[in-house]
Amino acid sequence: MSISATAVRFDEHTMWVDLSDGRTLGVPLAWFPRLLAATADERARVELSRTGLHWQALDEDISVAGLLAGRGDTTIQADRVA
Repeated sequence: MSISATAVRFDEHTMWVDLSDGRTLGVPLAWFPRLLAATADERARVELSRTGLHWQALDEDISVAGLLAGRGDTTIQADRVA
């Protein structure tokens, strides 16, 4: 049985992901700088798939497996490198 996301919601500091096995994960928005900087409307435009979460306008993809493993954004953004 693979675990998938069934819903996503946000509060001021956290992304909450409901999973198909009944669990809910809360992960800090600070783990995902694109989501942290996004507006509430941009965050709401999430697409759920069998394997993860996708925000087309934000160029953000997050896998359920990565969330379960406790991994945040693993890309290096130009504005964080100096």
